[in-house]
Amino acid sequence: MKIKNPIKDMRTIKEILTGAEDAARRAGESQPGAEHLLLAALEHPEGSARRAFERVGADPDAFGPAVSAQHVGALRTLGIEPPPEETLAPPPEAKPSRWYRANASLQYAFKRAGELARDDGTWLTGAHVVVAVAGMEHGSAARALRSMGVDREALAAAAAAEARAAPPR
Repeated sequence: MKIKNPIKDMRTIKEILTGAEDAARRAGESQPGAEHLLLAALEHPEGSARRAFERVGADPDAFGPAVSAQHVGALRTLGIEPPPEETLAPPPEAKPSRWYRANASLQYAFKRAGELARDDGTWLTGAHVVVAVAGMEHGSAARALRSMGVDREALAAAAAAEARAAPPR
């Protein structure tokens, strides 16, 4: 039995999870969620997440502002007027931990993306993240996609086609 070299997956995992943390930090949040994972996948140089959005006629660059609008709307629903973005400071750097900290939505989406990559027999790609997040009915990412007029099922199908086009392991 040949042991597969996991270096490519490990690099992609690190880049996407670090990107999710950075996206959350830029938004003033201490833990990344599924929406930040999708933002990181859209920024990943491999490009399959962006191509999936483009396949369904959605602007990948509109997702970040749509997420921000969802967060602002949620605060206003609670009667809280959000501060101007330029006044938001990222949360202070926490003492480094041995464990990656993320909210449950990111944990679910990332686990699902990994399962999809294994099922496809391909390396993990941004498209796998898109399929996983598009399959989530609730949360900031789902509301942002709805606000953009994106059909989540069509997006998931487009992303699945992109993912299947990834090189085999």
